[in-house]
Amino acid sequence: MSFLSEQGALALASRLKSLSDGYYEAVDQVYREHGSQLQARWFPLLRLLQERGPTSIGAAASELGLTHSAVSQLATKLAASGFVRARAGSSDRRQRLLALTAKAENELKAARPLWQALRASVEARLAATGADVLQALDSLQKNLADDPMPPEVARRRRGLDADAIRIVPYSAALRPHFYRLNAEWLSKYYRIEPIDHAVLSDPEKHILEPGGAIFFAVLGDEVLGTCALMPESPGVYELTKMAVTERRQGLGLGRRLLDAVVAEYHRRGGKQLFLESHRRLQAALKLYASAGFEMQPGRKPDSHYQRSDVYMIYREPAPKRRKTAGAAQA
Repeated sequence: MSFLSEQGALALASRLKSLSDGYYEAVDQVYREHGSQLQARWFPLLRLLQERGPTSIGAAASELGLTHSAVSQLATKLAASGFVRARAGSSDRRQRLLALTAKAENELKAARPLWQALRASVEARLAATGADVLQALDSLQKNLADDPMPPEVARRRRGLDADAIRIVPYSAALRPHFYRLNAEWLSKYYRIEPIDHAVLSDPEKHILEPGGAIFFAVLGDEVLGTCALMPESPGVYELTKMAVTERRQGLGLGRRLLDAVVAEYHRRGGKQLFLESHRRLQAALKLYASAGFEMQPGRKPDSHYQRSDVYMIYREPAPKRRKTAGAAQA
C-alpha cells in the first residue's frame, strides 16, 4: 500500500492527480509510438473545437470546467505548436475565437483509430474495478459544485473541538471497541500476536482484575481511541494498547489518552511505568518522549512482543522553573 493510499479520503485529490498523470503519460506514449504529434493534455480543447467549431476562451473554459487562465495557457501552447489559431468573431470583430488549423484537423482525423483502441482499453480497465467509476466521478463533481466543501469542513471542525472529546474509563459496553481499535492499528503495521489476542479478547482478566485501567476517547457516540495501564508486578505498570482510529488522527487524542494513563499511574502510587514500541513509529515515539518517557538501550530483556525494538521508561518531567525578576532583567 502506498503512502497516499494510507491517507485514505484525505488524499483523494492527490491520488486523482497521480492517476491522471499516469494516464496522460500512457496516452502520450501511445501517440508517440504511432507517429502522432498530439498530446493527451491537449485532447479536451482540441476535441471541443473539432465538435463545436470556433469557440471563445471563456466559452471553452465553461464547457470544459476549467479556469479562463488554464484554457488561455493551453491555447497559447497549441498555437505555438501550430494546432490552433485565433480569429475574429463573425458578429463581433473584437471577440477572439479559437479555431483548429489544417494541421490539427489532419492529426485529429488520423487519431480516430487510436481513440477507438484507447476507449476500449480504458473501458476494460474501468470494468475490471467492478464499479461504475465514471458515474462516481460525475457524482463527485456535481456534489462539489452544488455543495461547497469549505463551509461543511468548518462545521465539522467545530464539532471536533477539544471540549467535545471526552476521556472515559472502561465499561462493558466499550469492550468491543478495545479490540476493534487495536486490531485496526496492528493489522496496518504488523500482525496480531498471541499476546495481543489474549489481552484484547479478555481485557478484564489481563488488565482490570490485576489492578490496571483502560481509557477511551469518545466524541458523541463515536469511540475514537483507547489506551491501557497494565500491571506487570507490584508497583510496575506498562503503558500499552494505545490506538487511535486513522480517520481521527491529528486531533491530539493520543496525548490526552497518554496523559490519562500517566495520571492514573500516579494516582495508584506506581514505582515504574514503561512502554514498548518500534522505531518506525517516529510520531508515537516523539509523543512518548514529550510526556517524559526516556529511550533505553536495547529491547526490554523479557519482552512479550516479537515486534518490539524500543523500550522506554517514564521519568516525571521536572517542573518548569519560573524566571525571577532579576533573571528576567539579566
